[in-house]
Amino acid sequence: MIIAGSLVADSLLLFLVPGMVGVLFLTLFLFFSREQDSRQMIISGVLTIRTTFRKYLFNPAKYPDFSLVWTGRFCFYFGLTLNTAFTAFFFAARLKISVEEIAGVLATLSLVGIAATTIGAIGGGFLSDKLRRRRLFVLVASVIFAVGVVTEAVATDITMLFVGSLIASIGIGAFSAVDQALLLDVLPERDTDAGRFMGIAGFATAIPQAIAPFIAPLILAIGASSSGGKNYTLLYFIAGAITLVGGIIVMRVRQVR
Repeated sequence: MIIAGSLVADSLLLFLVPGMVGVLFLTLFLFFSREQDSRQMIISGVLTIRTTFRKYLFNPAKYPDFSLVWTGRFCFYFGLTLNTAFTAFFFAARLKISVEEIAGVLATLSLVGIAATTIGAIGGGFLSDKLRRRRLFVLVASVIFAVGVVTEAVATDITMLFVGSLIASIGIGAFSAVDQALLLDVLPERDTDAGRFMGIAGFATAIPQAIAPFIAPLILAIGASSSGGKNYTLLYFIAGAITLVGGIIVMRVRQVR
């Protein structure tokens, strides 16, 4: 966001530079990260095109805890995407400035948000390990995020917008850390199909991020003013509610405390 704020005048660089940063760090990972030899791993079955597609499916009744964690993660990231997809437009509308002028505000918010997310991730992860609780901390993280989103929804000035966003960032950090630990705790067939189920878990993040931006405009149009004002308040309330539902779903997990 900070880099994007300085490149807002050049659409090509705005998309190209972040992509180059991604390639750079993935290349460093490729050359400098070391992992165990995987040639001796036990692989279940012969890999064909048919079996590859079948690997994307699993029986939820056979792995109920994994299914619950998957669903809870789906809900959280769906709500998160509803919250973040139109942030620039939301802030511009609330602060009554143009979208072009909002870049500096979002850059500053992102910089401070890094600290808030870090606090949530490290603090939530540490306490979860210390108290040997996963489900409760996932729920608490969802509640924190929902509180932050609701604060943003009712905000009328930049101070409340920043406070709400920072609270939400703490929730995001805590959820990301503890939910990932919970996922690993309930991961099925970890000795033979760990990669497969991690891939399936990835869909719980990717799918909501893909579909939420298409649904958000429908919500924004509900009760929108004739002058073009969008119903961001409703969008943010729904986002908070969906993430809260995700935390409640995770509380039904039985395999892990």
